[in-house]
Amino acid sequence: MVASTGSTTREGWSSRSAFILAAIGAAVGLGNVWRFPTLAGENGGGAFVLFYVACVFLLGLPLVLAEIFIGRTGQDDAVGSIRKVAQRSGSPGSWSGFGVIGVIAAFLILSFYSVVAGWVLYYVGVMGADFFGALFSGNPLQGALAGESREMIQGRMGDLFADPMLLLAMHLVFMGVTLFIVARGIGSGIEAAATILMPMFFVLLVGITVYGAFVGEIGGAMAFLFTPDFAKLTPQAMNEALGQALFSLSLGVAGLITYGSYIKGSAPLGPTALTIAIADTSVALIAGLMIFPIVLAVGLDPAAGPTLVFQTLPFAFQTMPAGALIGLLFFVLILVAAITSSISLLEVPVAWGIGEMGWSRRTSSLVFGGGAFLIGVACLLGYNVWADVRPLGFWPLFADTDILDTIDGFTGKVMLPVVAFFTAVFVGWKADKRLVQEMTGMTGFWLSVWRFLIAWICPLAVGVILVTGLFPQVLG
Repeated sequence: MVASTGSTTREGWSSRSAFILAAIGAAVGLGNVWRFPTLAGENGGGAFVLFYVACVFLLGLPLVLAEIFIGRTGQDDAVGSIRKVAQRSGSPGSWSGFGVIGVIAAFLILSFYSVVAGWVLYYVGVMGADFFGALFSGNPLQGALAGESREMIQGRMGDLFADPMLLLAMHLVFMGVTLFIVARGIGSGIEAAATILMPMFFVLLVGITVYGAFVGEIGGAMAFLFTPDFAKLTPQAMNEALGQALFSLSLGVAGLITYGSYIKGSAPLGPTALTIAIADTSVALIAGLMIFPIVLAVGLDPAAGPTLVFQTLPFAFQTMPAGALIGLLFFVLILVAAITSSISLLEVPVAWGIGEMGWSRRTSSLVFGGGAFLIGVACLLGYNVWADVRPLGFWPLFADTDILDTIDGFTGKVMLPVVAFFTAVFVGWKADKRLVQEMTGMTGFWLSVWRFLIAWICPLAVGVILVTGLFPQVLG
């Protein structure tokens, strides 16, 4: 069982269930409730979903266990934990270099993640005002955004992008909430937030999914998501499923290393890692069952792409009973998922500041939260004032991407695969076998399977993600 910190001064989770909730919160985010349905829609549904699930358990799960193992063994920030595992395994401490990349990646991702979460916060405000207007007018079960044309609903996103002050306000509020929670520490901050927000998230997720099953096209959604058409499983679709498996589990940003370092006690890590992977994948699949019945019921295109959540669904809610209420709850659901993930992204560099620089938690939170906020300001200005700025314009891969998409693309295509690759190689080839067995609690057949996957399959698969990300022409 995961115990409290005891006599040590380092913070820790109060229980195993607290760690699992926090880790699920770190993994479950916009990648599950926005990016997965988007990719599933764009890639034809069933075959993509099946391949994605296989990638989660053959590649994602071994890496989840590897990251937790490093953190639990090292009992330090991500960089310090890797260094300690290396030293205990007779390897040079320079292996901690990939931990530095993970910390920087988490910091950079947080900067634009907060901007995107600000969009969600804006829609919470829009749908909240709409619902309470309906409530006070005596018709709380009316459709969302009554009286607005489809063009008005879909144009709201463009209006938001054109308003830097509104984008800034949403970004500031969201980053402020994230910083406040992380600055409070593990027990009274991150753990307290996870134990409140994750149950709320699952209640909303199940509730809206049940609603969609009754008023939407659940049969069509089931067929779309779970009837594989392997002719649609192109090399590009397989590559995106592979990348989504790693992205949705928040691998490569050292988040699970950091969270794993707060585990105390000697409970086996295998069942814990499996629980996290199953929960994360279940959320993605349920999110599909939540969104696609509503989309199909009103004759909209499930392959709408990134506009699915912010432009397609608000119009769908307009035509459905109680759409104003469900629309509000839907965006609250996404906001909760965004908060739990942003907390873990900020905790990674904050823990590094505490462990490597000797800063207090409050100082480290302010430095990295403030720094990410400032980079985020540049990202949001890239949609209006700095719309012509191309930070990596000299690189053909990023020649036409704005500030936010450049940071998103560079972290996703380069930094995350690099960290995941070296995590697999380090644990699969350099970590002491007896140390691995002792800290994970795994033995026999399952230990052999995991070691084979982490040493051979994961580096190969992540290497494919890295190469195809940098050289997309490989996929034709």
